[in-house]
Amino acid sequence: MKQPYNTALYMRLSCDDENYGDSVSIETQRLVLTAFAREQGFFIVDEYVDDGWSGTNFERPGFQRMLKDIEDGRVNCVVVKDLSRFGREHVMMGYYLEFYFPEKRIRFISITDNEDTEKGLSDIVPVKNLFNEFFARDTSRKVKAALRAKHAAGEFTGTHPRIGYKKDPERKNRIIIDEETRWIVEMIFDMAAHGAGSKKIAKELTMQKVPTPGYLDYQRYGTFANAYRDAPPEKTYTWTSNTVSSILKDETYIGNTIHYRITNVSYKSKKHRVNSQDVWFRVEGTHEPIVDKDEFWQVQEQITNRRRPMKNQTIQIFSGLLKCADCGKHMALFQTTQKVPYRYFNCNTYRMYGKSAGACTSHAIRYDVLYQYVLSRIQHWTYQARQDDQSLLEKLVNATSQEQKASSRKWAAELKKAEKRKEELDRRFMKVYEDWTDGRISESNFRMLSQKYQAEQQETEAKIEHLKASIAAEKQTAADAEKWIRLIKKYGTPTELTAELLNTLIEKILIHEPVKVMKGLKEQEIEIFYRFVGKID
Repeated sequence: MKQPYNTALYMRLSCDDENYGDSVSIETQRLVLTAFAREQGFFIVDEYVDDGWSGTNFERPGFQRMLKDIEDGRVNCVVVKDLSRFGREHVMMGYYLEFYFPEKRIRFISITDNEDTEKGLSDIVPVKNLFNEFFARDTSRKVKAALRAKHAAGEFTGTHPRIGYKKDPERKNRIIIDEETRWIVEMIFDMAAHGAGSKKIAKELTMQKVPTPGYLDYQRYGTFANAYRDAPPEKTYTWTSNTVSSILKDETYIGNTIHYRITNVSYKSKKHRVNSQDVWFRVEGTHEPIVDKDEFWQVQEQITNRRRPMKNQTIQIFSGLLKCADCGKHMALFQTTQKVPYRYFNCNTYRMYGKSAGACTSHAIRYDVLYQYVLSRIQHWTYQARQDDQSLLEKLVNATSQEQKASSRKWAAELKKAEKRKEELDRRFMKVYEDWTDGRISESNFRMLSQKYQAEQQETEAKIEHLKASIAAEKQTAADAEKWIRLIKKYGTPTELTAELLNTLIEKILIHEPVKVMKGLKEQEIEIFYRFVGKID
């Protein structure tokens, strides 16, 4: 008597398949497969289910478990409801149906397709597999288009919002500030704005027993259950520098949403790749910000120019702030090898290429001279703020207004000229188009001229946007000056410079080349640009 087949009942359902209702549900597949196996007298070894997995991905856990049982000799027959349940990638489908299963002597049955390897697969199977793959590709394209439309409308499409936010209970696909956790985000950015690095912030959060984002998600959504269910209590509060760094760099906290930073390699693969910034899709103002934009971009600048401990474990407090006034490169710190050594800064361009290259000059300045000068200027402004902050406010607003007027006049003139040129290009393009349609110029000449005008149009439009942005950025307000005065008053009468103080108050310091004024005497200009108010000395 012929032995019954040891049968695997394989079922699969992807998220997109749910749109088709009960006809492809796991329960429907189970009923169809079980009834068929019993009718044929097959012995059911096990059910293998992949719920929520794409047919283009053959790394599905249920599918891989079935292959292991085939390799172990437990299964010699595989039954599916239809070919699309088995997979939607025609190359891999061909591999399993034409090579793997015959080699392992596995009988394969697709019930609704009426396909059975014991009787021989029909010639139309490859066509069906191609159609199933086309369906997956088409579905992927439609899903992406729908997502992009949602993204452009400012909708939230993620699973869980970032710490500091929660889903809006009244509006679908929107997020609002979570008042229970916003203080954590504010604390992180406040520490960073005052010079603390990610490691220091993580250490402080851990010490204060602030719950981590992972633990908060576990409490609210049940995610990372295995990681936290049996974890020791201290894991609840163990922050890492990577977690802090990801929060500090996230534009979510200034009200923006960025999509497509990470995408799948293709609709056939769930492997991820990190995209370059030119692929990102940024939508501004999608929700209420937690962090002020000025503070956020200040932190980004600090991250870029992060102060690293030197060999003697001291921190170079001017790192990232000093720039050469001529070439714009950073200034590098050195120490002499003389009997009485001293530290000094040199232009990085000069250090790399030397005087012979003619790229730049040294712009050398002693550390102690720079230190005393910067300290004296900060002491001067802290004194002014304490004595009469209203007079200082008026001075700052008037000073920035004068600079603003000069820059704005220049940019406004350039903007007017660029807009006039754009109008002229539009007219010329229309004239060329009319000449072509009326047969006055050839198609080749039309293409050549249209490409030329379109290229200049794009260049001119980019220039207009840049000038508009420059004019908008130059509009200094009294609020910015008030903000700087509040910051500087916090420090009372400083007697020393620290990385925190410099980072909070100063945006950049330009070092000019020393100028000889008489024999044995040089003068050197140092320009200090303060945050929010610019150069005020």
